[in-house]
Amino acid sequence: MTSTEAITDSEDSGPSGYAAARLRLLQQEARSGPPRRAALARLTDDWLTGLFTAAATRAGVRGAALVAVGGYGRGELSPRSDLDLLLLHDGSADAAAVAALADAVWYPVWDLGLALDHSVRTPGEARRTAGEDLKVQLGLLDARPVAGNLGLVASLRTAILADWRNQAPKRLPALHELCQERAERTGELQFLLEPDLKEARGGLRDATALRAVAASWVADAPREGLDQSRRTLLDARDALHLTTGRATDRLALQEQDQVAGALGLLDADALLRQVYEAARTVSYATDVTWREVNRVLRARSVRPRLRAMLSGGLGAKPAPERAPLADGVVEADGEVVLARAARPDRDPVLTLRAAAAAAEAGLPLSRHLVRHLATTVRPLPVPWPPEAREELVTLLGAGEATVGVWEALEAEGIITRLLPDWERVHCRPQRNPVHTWTVDRHLVETAVRAASLTRRVHRPDLLLVAALLHDIGKGWPGDHSVAGEVIARDMATRIGFDQHDVGVIATLVRHHLLLVETATRRDLDDPATVRSVAEAVSSASTLELLHALTEADALATGPAAWSAWRASLVTDLVKRVAAVLAGEAPEETEEEAPSAEHERLAVEALRTGEPVLALHTRPEEPAGEGEVEPVGVELLIALPDRPGVLPAAAGVLALHRLTVRAADLRAVELPNEVGESADLLLLSWRVAAEYGSLPQAARLRADLVRALDGSLDIRARLAEREAAYPRRRGVKAPPPRVTVAAAGSRRATVIEVRAQDAPGLLHRIGNALESSAVRVRSAHVSTLGANAVDAFYVTGTDGEPLPELRAAEVAREVEKALG
Repeated sequence: MTSTEAITDSEDSGPSGYAAARLRLLQQEARSGPPRRAALARLTDDWLTGLFTAAATRAGVRGAALVAVGGYGRGELSPRSDLDLLLLHDGSADAAAVAALADAVWYPVWDLGLALDHSVRTPGEARRTAGEDLKVQLGLLDARPVAGNLGLVASLRTAILADWRNQAPKRLPALHELCQERAERTGELQFLLEPDLKEARGGLRDATALRAVAASWVADAPREGLDQSRRTLLDARDALHLTTGRATDRLALQEQDQVAGALGLLDADALLRQVYEAARTVSYATDVTWREVNRVLRARSVRPRLRAMLSGGLGAKPAPERAPLADGVVEADGEVVLARAARPDRDPVLTLRAAAAAAEAGLPLSRHLVRHLATTVRPLPVPWPPEAREELVTLLGAGEATVGVWEALEAEGIITRLLPDWERVHCRPQRNPVHTWTVDRHLVETAVRAASLTRRVHRPDLLLVAALLHDIGKGWPGDHSVAGEVIARDMATRIGFDQHDVGVIATLVRHHLLLVETATRRDLDDPATVRSVAEAVSSASTLELLHALTEADALATGPAAWSAWRASLVTDLVKRVAAVLAGEAPEETEEEAPSAEHERLAVEALRTGEPVLALHTRPEEPAGEGEVEPVGVELLIALPDRPGVLPAAAGVLALHRLTVRAADLRAVELPNEVGESADLLLLSWRVAAEYGSLPQAARLRADLVRALDGSLDIRARLAEREAAYPRRRGVKAPPPRVTVAAAGSRRATVIEVRAQDAPGLLHRIGNALESSAVRVRSAHVSTLGANAVDAFYVTGTDGEPLPELRAAEVAREVEKALG
């Protein structure tokens, strides 16, 4: 059925007829994608033509036309797209008649609830406005006649295109700046968990900008895959409009599964991966195109001056056009290209050599070079020759410049040909909001971070390759560290490392989370903790590499993954493990000596028998090279050991809207006035106020005393507040997981809790442990983004570790309390 037939079969060609035909078209599941967008545009054309023709006759306006611009002008109408319309007239009709004509077209559109962007102009006014407003000019580049005087529209299009091409030296830099500002504001589509399909970098706006550049005749974007990527983004937006019933371009988490289903995809991850791949193609085309635009405009501005210099007899010599970079590779006009004598068909290492040379020189690879290498270079032998391995290490060690070169190789599929297992992590989303990047980009970013740490290790090549491969297992089922060890072993062998080095890389991948997880979740004073790490890494050289990899991985993850506090804990653990690997047995000390501040509080608590608190606002500390980290507020508490301290203290903090970033609880013994041992609890908290100012220490102490004596019902108060402020709608968090750490300690049983962070979470955990009649010997609490990762060292009432079955029962009870 044609669009015209759809209206004819309806009651009339007015708003109700168009609305009915539009609804039928959008409900046709078999008709989607470009055909549906084009059909919707034709249907809208037919309806507006009827409105315009009848209104023009009534108003007596002859020299006028209705023009579609922007997306509607391109015939790409999504279900909830705006209608961008220009009423163009030659100025011969009376102004009142033109206004009546406009009203007769605009009001029916508004009556249907459709968004409308409209204007009324003569051709001269349209050209002047376009000359003053870049966005208007961009919209007019896609002008398409809908009804009326076609010649009027054709002459305007010709004039607008001529203006655009004549003004390109001024307009294109302005357009580039506009695109860059938008990218800074909205982020990169290929990495966002809730991307804006239109505005984010690599989205539909950028695809439209590439069309405008092509229309200027200055440069043209790489065409391969670009049209398909635009279709992918438009299809996703169509499904989003139909799923939400709203004119939205943001692919929110709660709608992703439905949108994926509407597109026939398996799940939200499959949807994001498809969208990311499309955005990556658009982003790469954008980079290449703007680089070419800048090159052409720069050449145009230099040539007249150069001719003047030469004609003036100044004897100036032009700079050499080609400068050698490596065997078969030269620099030409700010890009890396092949030397004239290069033989790609006989040099399988040429691709990596060119990439390494480009990264070291901080230059982009020419698009034509990458395309040529992708189609002509023979595959590397397996295992790789030493030169290929060395060039890969050089590429990875170049720092920030590695990213652009790697992206260029990925755009032509070269990376997956070099490293076939890379395909599984290509554009793979990471649902944890702590992560800034997709899996593949995170791996490259980790190598970039590791490049700045190579002076700290004896084998920088192993560090860089392990950084590139440490999360390679995320494309496989199960624990990604376990799967990654197997894959990394195969990939390192393929790259040409010997058996010993392959084993080191595999160990680094298998244990890349070991140091940070142990340092933040385990009792470092427990000899079993240190010994377990020493057994896993087995050598001082591997420990050195693992320390650097841990830092690089965390820095590449995102700002929430690394801090001065975490760095100090990891460094402390590494020193202890290094001592064990050097033959020194870990000291069998029961407890670390309290700090001077804690000791002062402990003595006061011992004297008074009551809780003693100290609240300190810590100064900013260096978090890394060139960075500072606001450590926030440190709360120290000392009090006589008694049941219920952990849930009471955590509950009081929650009531005062203090977010716990990290916490440490230790039981210690101090001699009292008569020389006998008295049990005390020392608690160290790193907290931040959710909003407002910090509470006074006296108020916190008063509420803690009330909570301990039972006069303050924390559970009821927290429940009241949660009922008064219901949780915001969002993606459903995964359920909490509580486990018993195998061989975690010889002195206590280690209960690990992983859950979505929320006010009062630590209070609920403490209550569950108290209800299970176990004693919390120490606790190590950390918050990473939206996730709480806590470890509790518990014993029975006899002070001994729990039997295996009893420990499992306690873990189940805690998990049940959190569920």
